[in-house]
Amino acid sequence: MGQVIRRLQEVGIRPQDFLGIPITDYARWDDRSITTAPEMNTIDRFPDLADLPPEISLEVLSHLDATDLCLASCVWSHLANDEFLWQGLCRSCWGSVTIYNRTRQDDFSFKQLFMLLDEASLTFNSDPFAGINYLTSKNILDDKPLEIAKFLHTTKRLWPSKKLEFVQKRPDVLERLVQLQNFQNQFLPNALRKFFKEVSAPRERGDTLTFMIENFSQRFCACNPKLGLSKDAVFVLCFSLIMLSVDLCSPHVKNKMSKREFIKNTCQAVSELSRDLAGHMYDNIYLAGHVAPKDFSNS
Repeated sequence: MGQVIRRLQEVGIRPQDFLGIPITDYARWDDRSITTAPEMNTIDRFPDLADLPPEISLEVLSHLDATDLCLASCVWSHLANDEFLWQGLCRSCWGSVTIYNRTRQDDFSFKQLFMLLDEASLTFNSDPFAGINYLTSKNILDDKPLEIAKFLHTTKRLWPSKKLEFVQKRPDVLERLVQLQNFQNQFLPNALRKFFKEVSAPRERGDTLTFMIENFSQRFCACNPKLGLSKDAVFVLCFSLIMLSVDLCSPHVKNKMSKREFIKNTCQAVSELSRDLAGHMYDNIYLAGHVAPKDFSNS
């Protein structure tokens, strides 16, 4: 803290104007002791960021989103266009893009990259294949299953329903996308719910759902080797949980399955499943809701 105050003094800014507290003894202002008056002064104005040390100005601007940072560039162009700020925004919104690991040219701009990635995300949420093609055509993303899966997994702005639309025709990407998930020490219904939150579940049972559950079961067992359940057992349990979710959560089903019925049927289908664990799964669906909730992100 003392170093910050000394830098403020070097550029002619009084600490009491910036912090709103009067300092009675500057010599004693260090990282260990502060001498202040009991009253708090009112800050007359917010200090001009151009008058502050660069590290302080950049720290202030780092808390802005892209829109506010563009507005700030109208006043503090040399600060708000700093590559460090735009690199942070890019990585916070798009965690993994191939271009991050490439040798970049001298005229490369993270601000320009942000605009391209933002355009690609908007395009993806309209037409997922057009969005991916946009990135590959700009040499931002390699057209490889693992690279695309990383992009889908780390990008917060993509709709789960559009991810499903894409992976339905790209099972190679879906397979690698599942491998990127971490289900360690997670309860099976919660892990399944987490998975379908990232990629929407198909509305009807078919080859896509079966393929998704097969890969999910394999990954779940790999993350929890001490669970004592085989891949086939997890596969059966996943479909049991999906059917139970429909039964308990659908208003059209009048006669709901009881906990006793679920335990009996599930333990008969999966011999290694304990009755207590089956009961906990029923309680989870009853209290937490559907394992594959409807995606409202694009409604």
